[in-house]
Amino acid sequence: MLKAAIIMGSDSDLGVLSAAAKVLEQFKVPFEIKILSAHRTTREALAFVSAAEKNGFGVIIAAAGGAAHLPGVLAAATPLPVIGVPVNATPLAGLDALLSIVQMPAGIPVATVAVNGARNAGLLAVQILSVKEKALRTRFKAYRETMRKEVLAKDARLGKLGYTKYLETMK
Repeated sequence: MLKAAIIMGSDSDLGVLSAAAKVLEQFKVPFEIKILSAHRTTREALAFVSAAEKNGFGVIIAAAGGAAHLPGVLAAATPLPVIGVPVNATPLAGLDALLSIVQMPAGIPVATVAVNGARNAGLLAVQILSVKEKALRTRFKAYRETMRKEVLAKDARLGKLGYTKYLETMK
């Protein structure tokens, strides 16, 4: 199975990115986590991502806050799909990172999730890898079916209890 890479520019992003790691673990996707900065370890970041395909990776999750250059720099150096996770790391609450990651120039796409949306980044990585991995696709479909059943059960409970009693049970 192809691996996923989770790359962050600073260890302060690990708290956010742990949600992506948990998803990959849940779906039994092998992955590596790296701290590589677009600005402070440029050569090392480019070396890692340039060799990623040859080293068995199929997708890159890259997080960054502030100027948020890391996802774009990595995407420019690999043909693999890159998923950008903007991190709430500045007084602008991650909006600066979101805009930096989502506004990539034509020809260098970066899939972008919500600010601190590492869980969805992990799920998107699973979907991307499941194109070639039938067992992974089966696990993903089962996950979606479980979510569907959970929502329908909550709807049935709401219908039975009414919204006031339902709200009380949520406290």
